[in-house]
Amino acid sequence: MDGAGGDGAAAPLAKWRNDFSREFQKFLDRSTPHMVERWLGTSVAALIYMLRVYYVQGFYIVTYGLGIYILNLLIGFLSPKVDPELEVLDGASLPTKGSDEFKPFIRRLPEFKFWYAITKAFCVAFVMTFFSVFDVPVFWPILLCYWLVLFVLTMKRQIVHMMKYKYVPFSIGKQRYTGKKTGASSSSSMRD
Repeated sequence: MDGAGGDGAAAPLAKWRNDFSREFQKFLDRSTPHMVERWLGTSVAALIYMLRVYYVQGFYIVTYGLGIYILNLLIGFLSPKVDPELEVLDGASLPTKGSDEFKPFIRRLPEFKFWYAITKAFCVAFVMTFFSVFDVPVFWPILLCYWLVLFVLTMKRQIVHMMKYKYVPFSIGKQRYTGKKTGASSSSSMRD
């Protein structure tokens, strides 16, 4: 006989979950090269969330938690995968001279994972605004001031770290090199 357990009802649910997961992963894979469109979609989600919080006039603690989480993601996005402070202790370090080996900047949190985490965070926060248990009454200007102070101090520390170890987490296109410029003395010596 067939088992009398709940396996019969669970099998279609597991199949649906597996199919949904596969289709969602396909969507994420297709969206990977479309960075501008992805960030525009996230901006729309953020705008919808902000409008919801504005019209409901609540859920400030959820927004504060969202802001702290995004700040944490931003630090991971701006930080190198291998911290130069720890490399100095190991003996290896970033190149400081022209003869040193070139090490490209590799982020601790890649751009795609950064985008995906922020988008998920806005969606979760938006869903939380439909449950009154998360609407804790707080004086929001204090939370805003505290978050701004936290942001400024964290970014200051990150910028000092970037200046100390001479890395820039942003690249604007491909770097172009020009050949050596020949002066008047080198052109006259070539004629001789």
